[in-house]
Amino acid sequence: MPISQSLKNTLLSLTEAESIINITLIQGVWGGYGELFRVSLQGGKTSSVIVKLVNTPQPSSHPKGWNTTLSHQRKLHSYQVEANWYKKYAHLHDVACYVPRCIASQRDQKLNLLILEDLAQVGFPVVKATATLEEAQTCIKWLANFHALHLQVNRNQKYQDLWETGTYWHLATRPDELAALQDQPLKTAAKRIDQLLTDSPFQTLVHGDAKLANFCFSEDAKNVAAVDFQYVGKGCGMKDLILFISSAIPPEECATLQDTLIDYYFICLSEAVIATEKQIDPIQLEQAWRPLYAIAWADFQRFVKGWSPANWKINDYTEQLTEQALQSLSQSPVKAD
Repeated sequence: MPISQSLKNTLLSLTEAESIINITLIQGVWGGYGELFRVSLQGGKTSSVIVKLVNTPQPSSHPKGWNTTLSHQRKLHSYQVEANWYKKYAHLHDVACYVPRCIASQRDQKLNLLILEDLAQVGFPVVKATATLEEAQTCIKWLANFHALHLQVNRNQKYQDLWETGTYWHLATRPDELAALQDQPLKTAAKRIDQLLTDSPFQTLVHGDAKLANFCFSEDAKNVAAVDFQYVGKGCGMKDLILFISSAIPPEECATLQDTLIDYYFICLSEAVIATEKQIDPIQLEQAWRPLYAIAWADFQRFVKGWSPANWKINDYTEQLTEQALQSLSQSPVKAD
């Protein structure tokens, strides 16, 4: 793909390479904000890197029609959060929840440039459009280890440069989609649903966009690494779990596999919490989070039904879970403000 000589010079300087052999487009950045590409290098510390190039001026259109100033500012903040994440926190993760290392980043008034380790070069070359149950469980194990590593983030001030509340569908950042929501019972309950997730006594960092496409597998599919940390921030681990299941398990199989997947997540989470040697009781953690599975799904459903009412992620399974969540709210006391 063609890029300017100025950008080539910048890439060579930041990677300390002698020359660029090849540049291959991987995909466009969502909403027309830029490109993700692989750069093959010669004479440097690494043979290839992944470059995320983001244009900061607002695009002229949006794939779903949400081309607003608020949407644009949210996106710009997400790219800064992602840069903060890779620069300051990526190195904390081992193979149990691996993420690419940050090689360099640069920002000016027009461009955000992020240069990352090429996961294909360190044992994670495969991206999957569909997953077997075992492959889905590999990703769920990654999530459990990630959540265990960052448990009780609310007590740690070092994460202030990430999202205060993680996930791209967080209620406070989606007023336009809430206004467009036609499901009145869900709309009325939106604030309470959000509050239940926020008030969970256990908080961690959530990936925020933990879909199957954001995991890179090893050749044998026994290990994964994750990418795309634009919406990483504080939250309940159920948020990541439901988003992943929505992306990796066909709707018609979700009800059948639900207990298997949730049970596996908590088995992995318990093992990971014990391994971190944190003073946290895995049983209490599970008791706090397991009931929030339907609540987390209703929270996501609120966003999807306002953002794209015809989306395939709105189906019998998600509607049933949302109804379950709403019924649980009607049976619990309202917390005073």
